[in-house]
Amino acid sequence: MHMSSESLLIILLVGLVAGWLAGQIVQGTGFGIVGDLLIGIVGAFIGSWVLPRLGIHLGSGMVAAIVNATVGALILLLLIRLVRGGGGWRGSWGRR
Repeated sequence: MHMSSESLLIILLVGLVAGWLAGQIVQGTGFGIVGDLLIGIVGAFIGSWVLPRLGIHLGSGMVAAIVNATVGALILLLLIRLVRGGGGWRGSWGRR
């Protein structure tokens, strides 16, 4: 599979914006550039899998891609919060 540099740039941009938005909505702050990017890209995969199964089609374009990835990133962050417990994002690592 050949991916142009423009396609890669768009994927990274959408992932960064979606991860930042999800971080603002769920926690109130972002996770840094790398964290936002990873959350947004994984969220894009989750959103593109979940939303069509629910019968939700957002259309095409940059805004639809960002909304789709943000919804997926929100689902990812909420699942992480459920697995780690509701006591905050830092958890109890390092405490005894």
